[in-house]
Amino acid sequence: MNVKSRHHLRSDEVDAITTALSEHLGVELDADSYEKVEFDDSDWDVVLVDGDPLVLYVDEEPFLTVEGANDYPPQKHVVTVDAGAISFVSDGADVMRPGITEADEDISEGDLVAIAEESHGKVLAIGRAMTDGSDMVGDSGKVVSSIHHVGDDLFEFSV
Repeated sequence: MNVKSRHHLRSDEVDAITTALSEHLGVELDADSYEKVEFDDSDWDVVLVDGDPLVLYVDEEPFLTVEGANDYPPQKHVVTVDAGAISFVSDGADVMRPGITEADEDISEGDLVAIAEESHGKVLAIGRAMTDGSDMVGDSGKVVSSIHHVGDDLFEFSV
């Protein structure tokens, strides 16, 4: 991933990020610097929080990266998968109902969600809900579309 531009965010942009993460995920970032990075060869727009790629924009909506979600575990909008789903989700597969053990009731169709494994609570991926959280646990069907996962270019990106 080739960096196209890099600049510090204005205080109103930082406020928008911190407010969105607080409201949607129950996460409070504690940081001194916020720097937006845009890439030549990728659609990702990433925010470096104290130098680490912890926030990404998905359709202009700020959300935590996998690294960010593991550093600042979300309290809301979490989908939990069983051990059998870990390898698939970690490889970027969409999440299917049979692999889900729990999903937050406050998730609505279209929401961004963190996908965590049930044993240790580690976040494996970020995705977009294709159904409400109350309808995610079940026998069949795709319910979360994967956007960013462990091992992808963004996960491997370092400054």
